[in-house]
Amino acid sequence: MQHETHAHHTERVGHVGHAGHAGHAGHAGGAAWSTAARATLHCLTGCAIGEVLGMVIGTALGWGNTPTMILAITLAFLFGYSLTISPVLRAGLPLKAAVGVALAADTVSIAVMETVDNGVLLLVPGAMDAHLTDALFWGALAAAFLVAFLVTTPVNKWLIGRGKGHAVIHRYH
Repeated sequence: MQHETHAHHTERVGHVGHAGHAGHAGHAGGAAWSTAARATLHCLTGCAIGEVLGMVIGTALGWGNTPTMILAITLAFLFGYSLTISPVLRAGLPLKAAVGVALAADTVSIAVMETVDNGVLLLVPGAMDAHLTDALFWGALAAAFLVAFLVTTPVNKWLIGRGKGHAVIHRYH
């Protein structure tokens, strides 16, 4: 796993280090799909943790759909950013700079992810009224995350290919 992480790191750093170039050799002007998929999976992890926690808290407190969704989205951004901030802090960046890197790296990705997955949840009949113990809730959530992953991956590919999004964090690994 350490070798795989190093190869992944080298691929991205190599791209970021050549900001004047259109992209990796052999990737026709952009980042590799595998790089974009890993960045999107990173984003999805933070979003999923935050959303599920927000829904659990909102449901436990008896909140309605709107305040629960607001809490879930807020926590999705918080957890998404924290998954970037932690390793950047370990790399030696001060907190203020690490927050700036996380904002630059993750904001667009998380915003797209949250817009799509919450949009899908709103479109699935009964999903917003389903309880945490209902298969409809978990099925709709899984489908929403899958659609969000599929929509967000090309966005991340485009961003990384231009030295933006997740490309900005790899110089700190």
